[in-house]
Order: sequence, then C-alpha cells, then structure tokens
Amino acid sequence: MSSEWRATTLGEVCKAQGGAIQTGPFGSQLHTSDYQQSGAPVVMPTNIGDGGIITNGIARVGESDVARLAQHKLQLGDVVFSRRGDVTKNALVRSREVGWLCGTGCLKVRLGDESVATAKFISHCLRAPDTKDWLIRHAVGATMPNLNTGILSAVPISLPPMGIQLAIVDMLDALDDRISLLRETNATLEAIAQALFKSWFVDFDPVRAKLDGRVPEGMDEATAALFPATFDESEIGMVPKGWRVTTLGSICKDSGGAIQTGPFGSQLHASDYLDIGVPVVMPQDLAGRRVQVEKIARVGDDDVRRLSRHWLRTGDIVFSRRGDVGRHALVGVRESGWLCGTGCLLVRPGQSWPSATYLSLALDRADAKEWLLRHAVGATMPNLNTGILSAVPIMRADDLILQAFDEIVCRLDDRISHGHANIRALVELRDTLLPRLISGQLRLPEAETVFEKAAA
Repeated sequence: MSSEWRATTLGEVCKAQGGAIQTGPFGSQLHTSDYQQSGAPVVMPTNIGDGGIITNGIARVGESDVARLAQHKLQLGDVVFSRRGDVTKNALVRSREVGWLCGTGCLKVRLGDESVATAKFISHCLRAPDTKDWLIRHAVGATMPNLNTGILSAVPISLPPMGIQLAIVDMLDALDDRISLLRETNATLEAIAQALFKSWFVDFDPVRAKLDGRVPEGMDEATAALFPATFDESEIGMVPKGWRVTTLGSICKDSGGAIQTGPFGSQLHASDYLDIGVPVVMPQDLAGRRVQVEKIARVGDDDVRRLSRHWLRTGDIVFSRRGDVGRHALVGVRESGWLCGTGCLLVRPGQSWPSATYLSLALDRADAKEWLLRHAVGATMPNLNTGILSAVPIMRADDLILQAFDEIVCRLDDRISHGHANIRALVELRDTLLPRLISGQLRLPEAETVFEKAAA
C-alpha cells in the first residue's frame, strides 16, 4: 500500500466528517399494522441488493409515521446495512431514495460532509470481500449473526487521497453502470417475451382480431393463418377453437417426458460439495426463470455418475420443492449435464413437446404460482411433490402455434443468455479489481489497462 494511504475505521471517518452510525427503528416503534399500500418506502434487509436498494415488495408508511420517525430518514450518500442475518448486505442511498426510511433490522451509516472520504468510495470499500469477511467474523449472536453500531464503527478502512478515491470510484462506477444497463436490457427482453405470451395465450388477441375481421397485429400472414377465428366453450370459459386445458403431467407423459424429485439429503450430503466440479442446482440458484451460478454448489465426477438420473438436459425445468414453490428455472445449453439438486423437482417435457419456453412462461405467471401455493402441502412451509406439480393446469394450443411462438421467444432468450454471460464477466472483473484497488495493491494505470481490455 502506498505511503499516501492511511489506515482508519468507518467510525473515525464518520466522526471526522460530522456523520454518525445509527440503528434503525425497533419493532416497538414500527409495527406491521403501520404499513400501507402507498406512502414513503421503508428499507428493510430484504430490500438491500448488490450495492443498491430493491423496490420489489418494499413496505410503505404514511406521512404521520414519516414525521414521527424523522431521525431515520435517509439522505443522499447514506449507507444502509442489514443488521442481522446476512450482515454483509449494504446499499448506497441514491437520489431516488432520499426521504425514504431506514427500516427495522437495519443500520444507517451517515458519512457526513465527505471532506475526508467520499460516500461512493466508502460504499465500494464496504462491499469488498475482505470487509465482508471481517463483518462475518466480528458479528455477534449464537444462532443468527448480528451487527451493532460498535462493530460497524470498527470496520477497517484504507483511505487514499481524495483524488485517488475519485478515480477509483469513476472506474468502479463505470463497471456498475454497464452491469446495470445489461440487467435493464435483459428485463426489457423478458417483459417482451411475457407480453407476447399474454397476448397469444391469455388474452387470445390474434383469435379475437380474426373473429372481428381484423388482421392480427405483430405477425406475418403465415403465422396469423395458424390461429383459429372462433372460440369454444370450456371448463374455464371461452378458449380458441381446438385448444384445450390440460395438465403439466399430461403434457410430459404424452411427449415422452416425466416429472421427478431431485436427490434426497441421504443421497447428497454437504460433505460431498467441492470448490471445483459439476454444478448442482438448488432452490437458492433459481431466479427469474434462470439458473444463477454465483453461489452454486459443485460435486465431483463420482457423484455425478452416481446421480446420473438427476442429470439436467436442455429444455428441462427445475422447480423449488419447498419454500418459494413458484420459483423455477428453464435449463439452457450451459446447464446441460449439471445436476438437479436436493430440494428441487425436475420437469422434463419430452422430446416431442414443441416449446419448453412456453411452459416456463406459463408456469411463471401469477395465476400458476397462486395455484401452486394453494395446493402445496405443509403446516409451516409450503411443499410441492410430483403429484401436485403434475396437476398444474396448462393451456394446450396447437403445436404449430407453439413452434412459431418458440422461434420468436428463443431469439429473445438467446439475447438474455448472452446478456447474463456479459454480466457475469463484468461482475467477475469488478470483484477482482475492487479489493485490489481500494487496498492500494493495484495502481490506477494498471487497473485502467485491464478495464480498457474488458471494454474493447
């Protein structure tokens, strides 16, 4: 580390800049009954993502509660920490979140006037692997790790001169911006696929257009000709002529596929997992209809051969068997040959089924997830089994229509997969540069060379 850098702590930085570290409101100050549909958002540990705040499902409170809890209002440049559980989670408050509340189960770091250290530089420091390891080692609690203001105040910080801080922040922010843009692009592509599914198979827009004597929008003449021009009565109401409601189990059976349970704990133990090997897809790895690999477990070749009936193939769908039972992922080319893990169910549509993506999108809809939750078993935690998953209702359209749909959405899926690959590469680059930059081990000119090569 350069002689220009100095060792300090988070608490000393806050003190020098007129800031402070404060615990969020306790449960006695903010009750579940205080939350409402609209109002000021309240940032809880579940809302803290990768350096940013996630708004999906965020709680809200009214103006009177905001006024009562004014000391917990967030300001630009604050850092919000999870106080218990995953104590490494933290997020920098940006302009969008100013005036929101720091919620129960969180700690708020107010860095002050930034005369010594910029909020963005400190935020990057707090996301570094060494800092996360330090937090885990120093957290208290026998059953669940907990932080307090004293522990956070003692977090070690290596502080360079302001000019170096700003240059490091510019480089890391540029990587974060590219990652965010790719994620937004993927979200847009996913929304297009879901909108097309809804138009064709829920709202029946092409059929309604033909029934009204109009030309279906957004498709060529050959594709439009595949759709019927009338409706039939069914047990769920009017459906396009020739279409019918069936079940996921019937589709798999008729197409030469199957639905099976993943290996039980007695077949795959924690001691079997390795740092290097074949990935094993667990419920925690399922998100957004994709397999996430950041924390994926791995096993050796002997276990892969022993568990050959659980090998994954392209077009399979892996479901979470317990907990969030609506969560699933469509298996792509990358995951072929990996293993379906403990706590999962494997859906194999079969080789003659025309579109696995169609099934994945159908199972991702809110009504399908609600059906699964209603029919899940278990007193304390929802659980699925092969019988329940087999009984999920699925709209069965004509095979030629499913093939036409698959051609369109597979192109979207390919772009999404390419986007995910780019995101993983940039995240890996950022996570490699981050600890070396903020510790002074890597000089800026060297880091800039690495960054430029990645950007080329």
